Amino acid sequence: METNEIKKLENLRKLTTRYCNTLTPSTDQTGTYTAQIKMVNYYELGCTITEIIKLCIVALEQDAHQTSTTIKYSPINVALVLEMVLEMFPLDEFELITEVNKVLV
Repeated sequence: METNEIKKLENLRKLTTRYCNTLTPSTDQTGTYTAQIKMVNYYELGCTITEIIKLCIVALEQDAHQTSTTIKYSPINVALVLEMVLEMFPLDEFELITEVNKVLV
């Protein structure tokens, strides 16, 4: 390899080490990774799980366009929110990061 290519590869390796920290390789040699969700305490974990369950209830109710009997807030257009999230989700970039990480790790 040329010196310039070696420098680029080394720079890419440094960037990977610096930014590819979300997934941690498992220690059991299965080739899987672990992603952690950091919580302040069990109460925050409970609140997060509760909010996810509430969102699922709203999504499953047939009259989701009306105010939920379980959740006393204004109605949520879950389909619209999920469509927006899908549009924003950088899947191509994640695939690139995966490929770069395979080469460098």
